[in-house]
Amino acid sequence: MKSKKWYDYMWIWAIIYFSLSFFNILFAWLGMIDFLIPVIVAVTGGGKWFCNNMCGRGQLFRVLGKNCKLSRNKPAPKWLSSKGFRYGFMIFFFIMFGNMVYQTYLVAAGAKSLRQVVKLFWTFKVPFHWAYTSGSAPEWVAQYSFGLYSLMVTSTLIGLIVMLLYKPRTWCSFCPMGTLTQGICKIKEK
Repeated sequence: MKSKKWYDYMWIWAIIYFSLSFFNILFAWLGMIDFLIPVIVAVTGGGKWFCNNMCGRGQLFRVLGKNCKLSRNKPAPKWLSSKGFRYGFMIFFFIMFGNMVYQTYLVAAGAKSLRQVVKLFWTFKVPFHWAYTSGSAPEWVAQYSFGLYSLMVTSTLIGLIVMLLYKPRTWCSFCPMGTLTQGICKIKEK
Protein backbone atom coordinates (compact mmCIF):
# COMPACT_ATOMS: atom_id res chain seq x y z
CA MET A 1 0.00 0.00 0.00
CA LYS A 2 1.24 3.46 -0.92
CA SER A 3 2.06 5.62 2.09
CA LYS A 4 -0.02 8.75 2.36
CA LYS A 5 1.53 12.19 1.97
CA TRP A 6 0.28 15.30 3.76
CA TYR A 7 -1.30 16.57 0.55
CA ASP A 8 -3.44 13.43 0.26
CA TYR A 9 -5.68 15.06 2.84
CA MET A 10 -6.33 18.27 0.92
CA TRP A 11 -9.96 17.16 0.46
CA ILE A 12 -10.37 18.41 4.03
CA TRP A 13 -9.41 21.89 2.75
CA ALA A 14 -12.43 21.86 0.42
CA ILE A 15 -14.77 21.04 3.29
CA ILE A 16 -13.19 23.70 5.54
CA TYR A 17 -13.40 26.31 2.77
CA PHE A 18 -17.09 25.74 2.08
CA SER A 19 -17.94 25.51 5.79
CA LEU A 20 -16.13 28.69 6.82
CA SER A 21 -17.58 30.65 3.89
CA PHE A 22 -21.07 29.38 4.64
CA PHE A 23 -20.95 31.05 8.04
CA ASN A 24 -18.84 34.09 7.10
CA ILE A 25 -18.77 34.94 3.41
CA LEU A 26 -15.49 36.85 3.76
CA PHE A 27 -13.70 33.50 4.00
CA ALA A 28 -14.64 33.00 0.34
CA TRP A 29 -11.52 35.01 -0.51
CA LEU A 30 -9.53 31.91 0.44
CA GLY A 31 -10.84 30.43 -2.81
CA MET A 32 -8.28 32.56 -4.62
CA ILE A 33 -5.73 30.01 -3.43
CA ASP A 34 -7.42 27.49 -5.75
CA PHE A 35 -7.05 29.94 -8.63
CA LEU A 36 -3.52 31.17 -8.02
CA ILE A 37 -1.51 28.14 -6.86
CA PRO A 38 -2.24 25.91 -9.91
CA VAL A 39 -1.18 28.74 -12.23
CA ILE A 40 1.96 29.48 -10.20
CA VAL A 41 2.89 25.77 -10.15
CA ALA A 42 2.35 25.45 -13.92
CA VAL A 43 4.27 28.66 -14.74
CA THR A 44 7.22 27.70 -12.52
CA GLY A 45 7.63 24.31 -14.19
CA GLY A 46 5.55 22.09 -11.94
CA GLY A 47 3.15 21.21 -14.74
CA LYS A 48 -0.18 19.86 -13.52
CA TRP A 49 1.27 18.67 -10.21
CA PHE A 50 -1.18 20.78 -8.21
CA CYS A 51 -4.18 19.41 -10.11
CA ASN A 52 -3.00 15.81 -9.83
CA ASN A 53 -1.93 15.91 -6.20
CA MET A 54 -3.22 18.88 -4.22
CA CYS A 55 -6.58 19.95 -5.62
CA GLY A 56 -8.98 19.70 -2.70
CA ARG A 57 -12.05 19.38 -4.89
CA GLY A 58 -10.56 16.66 -7.07
CA GLN A 59 -9.61 14.76 -3.93
CA LEU A 60 -13.05 15.32 -2.42
CA PHE A 61 -14.67 13.85 -5.53
CA ARG A 62 -12.29 10.86 -5.28
CA VAL A 63 -13.09 10.33 -1.59
CA LEU A 64 -16.85 10.61 -2.12
CA GLY A 65 -16.95 8.73 -5.41
CA LYS A 66 -14.40 5.98 -4.87
CA ASN A 67 -13.99 5.56 -1.11
CA CYS A 68 -17.63 6.24 -0.20
CA LYS A 69 -18.84 4.56 -3.41
CA LEU A 70 -21.15 7.43 -4.41
CA SER A 71 -20.06 7.26 -8.05
CA ARG A 72 -21.53 4.97 -10.69
CA ASN A 73 -17.93 4.71 -11.93
CA LYS A 74 -19.04 4.77 -15.57
CA PRO A 75 -16.97 6.36 -18.33
CA ALA A 76 -18.05 9.91 -19.13
CA PRO A 77 -19.20 10.82 -22.64
CA LYS A 78 -16.20 11.70 -24.81
CA TRP A 79 -17.52 15.20 -25.52
CA LEU A 80 -16.99 16.15 -21.83
CA SER A 81 -13.24 15.84 -22.26
CA SER A 82 -13.07 17.07 -25.84
CA LYS A 83 -10.83 20.04 -26.54
CA GLY A 84 -13.77 22.11 -27.80
CA PHE A 85 -15.87 21.54 -24.68
CA ARG A 86 -12.95 22.04 -22.27
CA TYR A 87 -11.86 25.35 -23.85
CA GLY A 88 -15.44 26.48 -24.36
CA PHE A 89 -16.26 25.80 -20.71
CA MET A 90 -13.06 27.53 -19.59
CA ILE A 91 -13.94 30.63 -21.64
CA PHE A 92 -17.50 30.61 -20.28
CA PHE A 93 -16.19 30.18 -16.73
CA PHE A 94 -13.75 33.08 -17.07
CA ILE A 95 -16.46 35.28 -18.60
CA MET A 96 -18.53 34.57 -15.48
CA PHE A 97 -15.46 35.36 -13.35
CA GLY A 98 -15.00 38.62 -15.28
CA ASN A 99 -18.66 39.48 -14.70
CA MET A 100 -18.15 38.84 -10.99
CA VAL A 101 -15.17 41.20 -10.96
CA TYR A 102 -17.22 43.81 -12.87
CA GLN A 103 -20.08 43.54 -10.33
CA THR A 104 -17.51 44.01 -7.58
CA TYR A 105 -16.21 47.12 -9.36
CA LEU A 106 -19.75 48.53 -9.61
CA VAL A 107 -20.23 48.09 -5.87
CA ALA A 108 -16.82 49.67 -5.17
CA ALA A 109 -17.69 52.63 -7.44
CA GLY A 110 -21.06 53.10 -5.73
CA ALA A 111 -23.02 52.37 -8.90
CA LYS A 112 -24.64 49.27 -7.37
CA SER A 113 -25.40 48.18 -3.84
CA LEU A 114 -24.21 44.98 -2.22
CA ARG A 115 -26.30 41.95 -3.08
CA GLN A 116 -26.13 39.34 -0.35
CA VAL A 117 -26.96 36.38 -2.56
CA VAL A 118 -25.16 33.33 -3.84
CA LYS A 119 -25.95 32.49 -7.44
CA LEU A 120 -26.13 28.79 -8.20
CA PHE A 121 -25.41 27.75 -11.76
CA TRP A 122 -24.99 31.46 -12.57
CA THR A 123 -28.78 31.81 -12.52
CA PHE A 124 -30.55 30.93 -9.27
CA LYS A 125 -30.22 33.52 -6.52
CA VAL A 126 -30.08 32.11 -3.00
CA PRO A 127 -30.36 34.68 -0.19
CA PHE A 128 -27.26 34.45 1.97
CA HIS A 129 -27.70 37.39 4.37
CA TRP A 130 -26.66 35.46 7.52
CA ALA A 131 -23.12 35.06 6.21
CA TYR A 132 -22.25 38.76 6.26
CA THR A 133 -22.57 41.47 8.89
CA SER A 134 -22.83 44.95 7.39
CA GLY A 135 -19.80 47.09 8.09
CA SER A 136 -17.45 44.18 8.88
CA ALA A 137 -15.65 44.84 5.57
CA PRO A 138 -16.01 47.26 2.67
CA GLU A 139 -19.02 46.35 0.56
CA TRP A 140 -16.91 45.61 -2.52
CA VAL A 141 -14.93 43.03 -0.49
CA ALA A 142 -18.18 41.36 0.51
CA GLN A 143 -19.52 41.53 -3.07
CA TYR A 144 -16.41 39.77 -4.36
CA SER A 145 -16.85 37.15 -1.63
CA PHE A 146 -20.44 36.43 -2.63
CA GLY A 147 -19.42 36.19 -6.28
CA LEU A 148 -16.42 33.95 -5.68
CA TYR A 149 -18.40 31.67 -3.37
CA SER A 150 -21.07 31.44 -6.07
CA LEU A 151 -18.45 30.30 -8.61
CA MET A 152 -16.92 27.82 -6.19
CA VAL A 153 -20.25 26.32 -5.10
CA THR A 154 -21.53 26.11 -8.68
CA SER A 155 -18.40 24.42 -9.99
CA THR A 156 -18.42 22.02 -7.04
CA LEU A 157 -22.07 21.14 -7.66
CA ILE A 158 -21.29 20.48 -11.33
CA GLY A 159 -18.38 18.30 -10.17
CA LEU A 160 -20.61 16.40 -7.75
CA ILE A 161 -23.24 15.79 -10.44
CA VAL A 162 -20.72 14.37 -12.91
CA MET A 163 -19.09 12.40 -10.06
CA LEU A 164 -22.42 10.74 -9.29
CA LEU A 165 -23.13 9.98 -12.95
CA TYR A 166 -19.66 8.97 -14.13
CA LYS A 167 -16.19 8.38 -12.64
CA PRO A 168 -15.27 10.19 -9.42
CA ARG A 169 -12.93 12.80 -10.93
CA THR A 170 -14.83 13.45 -14.17
CA TRP A 171 -14.92 17.16 -13.26
CA CYS A 172 -11.14 17.21 -13.55
CA SER A 173 -11.38 16.39 -17.28
CA PHE A 174 -13.00 19.77 -18.00
CA CYS A 175 -12.12 21.87 -14.93
CA PRO A 176 -11.34 25.43 -16.10
CA MET A 177 -8.21 25.65 -13.93
CA GLY A 178 -7.01 22.27 -15.19
CA THR A 179 -7.58 23.35 -18.77
CA LEU A 180 -5.75 26.63 -18.11
CA THR A 181 -2.77 24.92 -16.48
CA GLN A 182 -2.64 22.39 -19.31
CA GLY A 183 -2.56 25.29 -21.78
CA ILE A 184 0.27 26.91 -19.80
CA CYS A 185 2.22 23.64 -19.89
CA LYS A 186 1.77 23.35 -23.68
CA ILE A 187 2.97 26.93 -24.18
CA LYS A 188 6.02 26.28 -21.97
CA GLU A 189 6.87 23.12 -23.97
CA LYS A 190 7.18 25.13 -27.21
